[in-house]
Amino acid sequence: MSYSEELFSFNGEHIVITGGAGVIAQSLASGFLKLEGRVSLWGRNTATLQEAKKTIEKAKPINSANLQIISVDCNDKKQLQIAFAKSQETFNTPTILINCVGGNKGKSDFLKQDENNFKEVLELNLMAGLLLPSQVFLQEWVDNKIQGNIINLASMASYMCFSGVWAYDAAKAGVFNLTKGMAREFAPHGIRINSLSPGFFIGKQNKALLLEEDGETLTQRGKLVIDKTPMNRFGNHTDLQGAVIFLASNRAASFVTGIDIPVDGGFLTDGI
Repeated sequence: MSYSEELFSFNGEHIVITGGAGVIAQSLASGFLKLEGRVSLWGRNTATLQEAKKTIEKAKPINSANLQIISVDCNDKKQLQIAFAKSQETFNTPTILINCVGGNKGKSDFLKQDENNFKEVLELNLMAGLLLPSQVFLQEWVDNKIQGNIINLASMASYMCFSGVWAYDAAKAGVFNLTKGMAREFAPHGIRINSLSPGFFIGKQNKALLLEEDGETLTQRGKLVIDKTPMNRFGNHTDLQGAVIFLASNRAASFVTGIDIPVDGGFLTDGI
């Protein structure tokens, strides 16, 4: 085994990725599969999960036998416990959880912020996107003395507030904060917990905000983002793979917990 294989092989390791139908989740799954990991994609919609699985299987070379999909509502603890058992039965006990559930719903002035919408976005990003899946995995790991590893999906909004997305700002600031608190509490159990903050990547939710209908011309907001990104482009989803693989490796990152890695093309360096 080469030194690079020693650091970054996931042969026999079982990785669960929630929000599995999303573009980021698919890219991360592809990266782990290429390194011989076993991946369980979790999501609410079976049809979109099946589409995601087909997309990932086109990313050669991977062993499709190491990929499974499981339908689960990550806002339902009982369903999460059942999904954990199903995943474990197919492969082995999951040792890595990547919390990719999240997103935003709409934009408004502060005084016009709908309280039900605010609650929904908080619930999506903090309950389904962090608290409940993490509780299920951490309970299993602590009870069975397993040194697991959680990676939460934070955001540029964890560092700064974006206009009009009040609940999303609050939720992603919460992900950033809770990651540190969780890391501190579970470090004595040998469990590492970190987060990843993607910069601006084109996805289903933000495509219309950043690109015109032709899919190429930048909107006004898209121009603003690029102007503030020193690398002068949006991220490619494969740009996230290396950072996640580093955080997930118990050899390369054995002494790393409670941190966030921005993958943003320099967006956070923007100044005068």
